[in-house]
Amino acid sequence: MRKSRIASELIAAELSSAEYSVEESERGDASTEFVMVGALLVLLTMAILQVSFALYARTMLVDAAAAGARYGTMRDRTPQEGMERTRQMIEGVLPSSYAENISYRQSSDSTGVRTLEVTVKSPLPVLGPWGFPDSIEVKGHAIYAEQRSGD
Repeated sequence: MRKSRIASELIAAELSSAEYSVEESERGDASTEFVMVGALLVLLTMAILQVSFALYARTMLVDAAAAGARYGTMRDRTPQEGMERTRQMIEGVLPSSYAENISYRQSSDSTGVRTLEVTVKSPLPVLGPWGFPDSIEVKGHAIYAEQRSGD
């Protein structure tokens, strides 16, 4: 009985000393680790937000180019008005530097179908809204509504 009691006391003493003993070389490791992991998580979050903004900008540019092309092919509109519509849509959701390089091109295929193509070149956002100029190029297409006889 006495041996088992002494053995259990020794085991308890070893466990308690092992739990609370900290070597001098390990002091402050938890706070250093917390700072490094926290900084890594902040950088990861910022990278995710930046990629999300780049995808959002591209989606808005595609939508504006397509809407401008459709607007420019209406019967009472011109391609220049389609370009201006594209510019207004981009400036409504993105910085105005994204709407500086907009062009259009009219074409027709072998069957005589006329189309309007609106092209937008804008920066790829790398750090916030700033980035490399003319890195993203998107195009929107639309077919002209044909004038029927009697209209």
